[in-house]
Amino acid sequence: MSLYGGMNTVQGSNSCLCDLRSDTMTAPNDAMRAAMASAVVGDDVYGEDPTVTALESRLATLLGKEAAVFMPTGTQSNLAGLMAHCGRGDEIIVGDAYHIYCDEAAGASVLGGISMNAIATQANGAVSPADVKTAIKVDDPHYARSRLLCLENTLGGQVIPLDDMRAAAEVAWDAGLFVHLDGARFFNAITVLGCEAIELANCGDSISICMSKGLGAPVGSVLVGSSTLIVQARRNRKILGGSMRQAGVLAAAALHALDHNLPDLERDHANARALAAALTEMGAGDVQLGSNMLFFTPHDDNPEALRSHMAAAGIRIGGQSPAIRMVLHRDVTDQGLDATITAFQSYFTKE
Repeated sequence: MSLYGGMNTVQGSNSCLCDLRSDTMTAPNDAMRAAMASAVVGDDVYGEDPTVTALESRLATLLGKEAAVFMPTGTQSNLAGLMAHCGRGDEIIVGDAYHIYCDEAAGASVLGGISMNAIATQANGAVSPADVKTAIKVDDPHYARSRLLCLENTLGGQVIPLDDMRAAAEVAWDAGLFVHLDGARFFNAITVLGCEAIELANCGDSISICMSKGLGAPVGSVLVGSSTLIVQARRNRKILGGSMRQAGVLAAAALHALDHNLPDLERDHANARALAAALTEMGAGDVQLGSNMLFFTPHDDNPEALRSHMAAAGIRIGGQSPAIRMVLHRDVTDQGLDATITAFQSYFTKE
């Protein structure tokens, strides 16, 4: 089953106490809703929404880039960036486990006319500089033109070391390619790496950051890069149907998240570690941990029975199989985490 397969809720389950299916399950709190309600807005298509402009300027400055553009979704942000870097018939080189290749409906090819050359993703989520170098095609009319390397951090919760990111990027730059970073959980990555935002951002010419995952905004992603690239990406946003009008109510939520929610990411990571430790202590299956998420493969090979048991306790877990994904986020309370561990214990200790 795909990463997102079976993510629907279990019919007939109790009201949800703790939803671990994704960190997109967060809802705006009262303070974020107040920021949205009081946002100063204008028509962003005309470039007249001051709150959107403030968000774009803030992230461009934070990541050391010239400009940024606010998008409805991370998928659109990635696609608009790829289409800004590449023309029809150009090629991207991308890890075979990366979302751009696996989980964005081949939009780069379907809508952008871009060929995707997938190379092996290593165990730690990085791509090998040697594989990148081998994948770059010579300039020959028989071949697609190698134009862009796509990286990702985090990947399935794995945080990829800066040295590995830079090594792959340097190979691409030396060959005249550009580098795009899918940084949907960018701030989770720098929290674990202990680095400044600009240090990770320096591994790409463009970066896509999702505001509705670990940061807890209800919607939106931001693409940052050079002024020239962002001008084209803004045009691509229009082509893709993503231009919005008084979008400041959404940008205000993202600004609030940047102001207030970044320190909470370490709590999410700590909760993931606590849940992983509890499952490991139960000896009930294999646990793979990374940043704010973990993948649990139960030994009893009956994930549907486990999901039903957890749902009856008000706990929603991922629908993947055999490894069940669980993502810890700001809406997981101490009570919810304790109830999750208790529900797992009751399942694996039943007679």
